[in-house]
Amino acid sequence: MFHDQPVRRERKVYLLLNKPKNTVTTTDDPEERRTVMDIVQNACSERIYPVGRLDRNTTGVLLLTNDGDLAAKLTHPKFGKKKIYAVTLDRDLEEVDEAIIRNGIVLDDEKIVPDALEFPKEDRKHIGMEIHSGQNRVVRRIFEKVGYKVTALDRVSFAGLTKKNVSRGRYRFLTPKEVSMLQMGAFE
Repeated sequence: MFHDQPVRRERKVYLLLNKPKNTVTTTDDPEERRTVMDIVQNACSERIYPVGRLDRNTTGVLLLTNDGDLAAKLTHPKFGKKKIYAVTLDRDLEEVDEAIIRNGIVLDDEKIVPDALEFPKEDRKHIGMEIHSGQNRVVRRIFEKVGYKVTALDRVSFAGLTKKNVSRGRYRFLTPKEVSMLQMGAFE
């Protein structure tokens, strides 16, 4: 009881947002730009927060929740949750630069080695990259380090969750099974 009112634990809420471009991943923006919270503002009465960040111009999978323990598990580097990105470069990735990236790029005194680098299209300008690092702007910085500009970046998977059947700028609640899998660490 608190002030003669029963205390209830807040219901845990888990949302998956397919984040659009030109949207900041923050709860409040002093520059008054559109935020992810503007998109999900009517989703639930509970106060939820983004899990991790995506740059303003990066699109794709973003989880929002009020479950602080799970959010910490998903973002802490020691848990190494897998993220998969669709990367579009300003030009074809040369084989010599691909080899440099595959061997690892040092960012902030940490060697970052992608778990996978794939070319899903006929060209070398479109790349699928799987990475565990949680460093800020890590994908963009890797390619910048070898002289490329990322013109589009889309996170297609985060900790095993995908944006399948969720249109850009839309969201859905996670299923109980997905929540359970995340809590057990069954997703990578």
